Amino acid sequence: MKDVPASYSHEYMQIVIDTCLTAGRLMIAGGSEMYRVEDTMMRIAKNAGIKDPRVFGGPTGVFISLDGGAYAQLKQVRERNINLELVAQVNELSREFAAKKLSLYELQERLNVVAIMTPSFPLWIQLIGAAVLSSTLMVLFTGQYDWPDFPAAALVGMVGLLAFDGAKRLSKIRFLSEMLAAIAMAAVAIGLHHLFPILKPDNILIGSLMTFVPGVALVNALRDLFSGDLISGIARSVEAILTAVALGSGVGLVMKFLGQ
Repeated sequence: MKDVPASYSHEYMQIVIDTCLTAGRLMIAGGSEMYRVEDTMMRIAKNAGIKDPRVFGGPTGVFISLDGGAYAQLKQVRERNINLELVAQVNELSREFAAKKLSLYELQERLNVVAIMTPSFPLWIQLIGAAVLSSTLMVLFTGQYDWPDFPAAALVGMVGLLAFDGAKRLSKIRFLSEMLAAIAMAAVAIGLHHLFPILKPDNILIGSLMTFVPGVALVNALRDLFSGDLISGIARSVEAILTAVALGSGVGLVMKFLGQ
């Protein structure tokens, strides 16, 4: 092998490839920017003793080539979300490996554990977060301290999260979960307005829908575009736009049929 010492066996090279691909896949699944994904994979390979690693990341897969193309593999990324805790864990493990606190074999094992046990907050904490965000974002975006709408926005935000989580568990269709969550939120908001006419469904929906708006995804898409990752940037931009369309369509359907 040209770039790798002869002491590096075929098994060792496969472990380097698997470790890099696992790290890249997890970071993409967590919503990381593509330049950060490629940089992390490069650093892991170089700290493992590889002189000239070549990596390429995209929204649906990561590729790595070692030893001038003698070793090359691709790993698909089937699920993507915004999970910055997952990205932070992979970054921390790569830093520990660079600082020689972990061996390559330990890094591979730790990444496999993270891949199986994806860090996430329990549903009840997410519901509290949805309630707080929905109500406070309503005040932020409407500029009105409308106290009757405050608890209503919190309730609608929690209903939307429950609908979104349930739809994701039952269906793998992209953007369907967002549309069903928007339908549930609009139906509850309009239903509350019929029960309590003092409530303003527009204000309630503005706050609750903002928790689903793909702001982080859109920012990452722009960062990818500005850093030259055109394929990833365009793909993520389209994904963010389709998510916004799904949310708007869900609310529009409910308002049309309920006469609002």
